[in-house]
Amino acid sequence: MSITQSPSTAAPTAFHTPADVQEFVDLWADIFQPDTIEWCDGSIAEKDRLISLMVSQGTLEPLNAELRPYSFIARSAPSDVARVESRTFICSTTESEAGPTNNWVEPGQMKTDMLDVMTGSMRGRTMYVVPFSMGPIDSPLSRFGVQLTDSPYVVVSLHTMVRVSSDLLDIMDSHHTWVRCVHTVGAPLEEGQADVAWPANDTKYISHFPDTKEIWSFGSAYGGNALLPKKAFALRIASVMAKEEGWLAEHMLLVRVTSPEGKVYHLAAAFPSACGKTNFAMMQPSLPGWKVETLGDDITWLAAGPRGELRAINPEAGFFGVAPGTSRKTNPIAMDTLWGNTIFTNVATTSEGDVWWEGMSKTAPSDLTDWQGNAYDPSSGTTAAHPNARFTVGIHQCPTLGEGWDDPEGVAIDAIIFGGRRSDTVPLVMEARDWNHGVFLGSTIASEQTAAAEGPVGKVRRDPFAMVPFCGYNMADYFQHWFDVGSDLRENGHTPRIFQVNWFSKNSDGQFIWPGFGDNIRVVKWMVDRIEGNTGATHHPMGLLPQRGSLDIEGLDLTDSDLSALLDPNTERVLDDLDDAEEFLSKFGQKLPPALLTELQRIRNELGGAGGNQAAA
Repeated sequence: MSITQSPSTAAPTAFHTPADVQEFVDLWADIFQPDTIEWCDGSIAEKDRLISLMVSQGTLEPLNAELRPYSFIARSAPSDVARVESRTFICSTTESEAGPTNNWVEPGQMKTDMLDVMTGSMRGRTMYVVPFSMGPIDSPLSRFGVQLTDSPYVVVSLHTMVRVSSDLLDIMDSHHTWVRCVHTVGAPLEEGQADVAWPANDTKYISHFPDTKEIWSFGSAYGGNALLPKKAFALRIASVMAKEEGWLAEHMLLVRVTSPEGKVYHLAAAFPSACGKTNFAMMQPSLPGWKVETLGDDITWLAAGPRGELRAINPEAGFFGVAPGTSRKTNPIAMDTLWGNTIFTNVATTSEGDVWWEGMSKTAPSDLTDWQGNAYDPSSGTTAAHPNARFTVGIHQCPTLGEGWDDPEGVAIDAIIFGGRRSDTVPLVMEARDWNHGVFLGSTIASEQTAAAEGPVGKVRRDPFAMVPFCGYNMADYFQHWFDVGSDLRENGHTPRIFQVNWFSKNSDGQFIWPGFGDNIRVVKWMVDRIEGNTGATHHPMGLLPQRGSLDIEGLDLTDSDLSALLDPNTERVLDDLDDAEEFLSKFGQKLPPALLTELQRIRNELGGAGGNQAAA
């Protein structure tokens, strides 16, 4: 059981605490000045006690236990509803190391600024010490950390999202590297001062220190700002660790696909937001005999295995998903996953004590309470649930969870997929010629903005590898690291195939041409056929495209013109897109790997010289 101490910082005698962990806790206890310190053990009893505490404080409200067993709703402060990219910093030694896609502040200056607001920021509160593992505790691919926080909401969320255990303290004693995660809501309580249901601070920092493997977060209790093992550790800091150690930390889903013949394939796929990532991770195939199992929906770590193959783990243990748009139609598996044992944040609630959000049903129930706790007025022009409303639930509740999803050895990757949201220009599917061409495809991925995000609707934004918000160092060096990993894999003859997909082509009426969702298995089937050598492909300067008849479209209402729009890239649009990609890549200056410009120029030359499809492969 967890043990509360005050004012001593010492770990309970039941815990074996490494000296450097104790020093870390001592240092920050002096800075934060909490009233009490609690060392967390990750037990069910601990989680239950903290949930009861938050119910009594008004942070959580129980839902109807008959409709949604052991589930709760949290309503955040209106100023604390999403990741704040403008206040997210990569504090490497030099600005060049951070690169043009990151906000940079010199690390000494950042620590000085943050210590000014962090000193005394936990007065009147409890400081929780949370040891955790990213990935199976006994996996060679896993990494460890300790988060300090004054938010019980964060502690309970970490129980779901990662592996929290006091047993890790024993293991960490033999590890030289563990990530130091420091978080405070920045809302000290003076003696006699009443608390609020969702304490936060208008000033926010989410700062990463790659050289010392530290993350400091101030002012927010929400999502990736506060659940530091997620985006902050698992991508921003882990991407730096991966570069140093020769592996990859990626914003990718992970699935197992089984063919009707019983052959198994493992796919990792990177998609920017609003591109169907979670739907792919929980796909229900429309083709008979095919099976897709969920291994992860958001983050994948990949490293060379003992035989030189690329292996992957999901470093998380839960889902922190966007609720709006999730429904029985779009993602029935996700809906089944949320049957109970779930914390919902900033969704609406029904008069029966259940949850609701836009997209769950065609019409909204009457008598809704909105995400801020007020009676919802449909004529107000606002949404009942916040557009970034979330659910936090354990991965073990997913009906399509694959057996051995937490195998310490991970799974061997057969293919890597990149995707974006494009109404034209990019075909439904194409295969990279080789690894270097695949890196080019990943580095030039772009998506058109939707109404759910900042920016003009339809504007194309580059998001290489879906990692622009999450790469912890200069993306030019990140591109080179991908080239280097591919070179090592080639030496062992185990380079995965690379594909690019686009589910979002539209016709002249502005309607989506491809049905998507479970029919995306048809595209996966073509990929499998390519891996097995069972089908040819058509050479195009952009990549290898499906030959007519090789893509299974039986039963779909697609015309010849539809197929042409899906599979035949328009040369003029592709050339314009290459110009846009080159302009984006130019921001990296002399650090940009020459191999990327070589690939770009090759495609441009082939389009200008050949102007269309070539011989079959």
